[in-house]
Amino acid sequence: MKIFSISDLHLSGLSNKPMDVFGTGWENHFEKIKKSWQSVVSDDDVVLIAGDTSWGTTLEEGLFDINSLKGLKGKKVFIRGNHDFWWNGITKLRRSAPDDTFFFLQNDCIKIEDVVICGSRGWTCPGSSDYSDKDERLYLREAERFKLCFKEVEKVRGENDKLIAMIHYPPFSQKSPQTKFTELFEEYRADKVVFGHIHGEAYFPYRTVKNGIEYVLTSCDKVAFTLQRIL
Repeated sequence: MKIFSISDLHLSGLSNKPMDVFGTGWENHFEKIKKSWQSVVSDDDVVLIAGDTSWGTTLEEGLFDINSLKGLKGKKVFIRGNHDFWWNGITKLRRSAPDDTFFFLQNDCIKIEDVVICGSRGWTCPGSSDYSDKDERLYLREAERFKLCFKEVEKVRGENDKLIAMIHYPPFSQKSPQTKFTELFEEYRADKVVFGHIHGEAYFPYRTVKNGIEYVLTSCDKVAFTLQRIL
């Protein structure tokens, strides 16, 4: 089993928000992603999608875009991003999954073979350029949600199991390399952390190792619309 990741697909099948308005690099971006997916993923593999899958604002619109991934190989594991307004009610969403290769995480985890995957949206961190006093409440709340994730992880993680944490927002910044998110990832011994949210010219290292944990940025435009190997 191999594990890949890509995030911020920003699909717009029913919402009429084409991404090529952000530059020619986004032209036919979903076709580029599918080409990469089909070239590297097998039925036994896992693909992690770290938020902002769809521009949809209703469950119907979001599921239309989710269904566009049906037929692609591997298990697909999703978390919510800041633009996933269609993601409203985890029970209904899980019941609406296209098939048994789709998994949606919300303050919990899933174990696939010897890998445990957990995830939550996260929030902008202190030290980030867009962080203000009004963000503190949400930042602290998202840290509490990760504590819920890790409580579920502890129930299923075996001694030799790998742990991958998914978070949509970058879990640290250049000004604040240690945050409540990184502290939790270290406390619960995550092996890898995948995230997205960063776009365009904004600088952020693609792969960073901090205190034994590898952090991998997988926003699709930042990685040339190709899936990134995680494990």
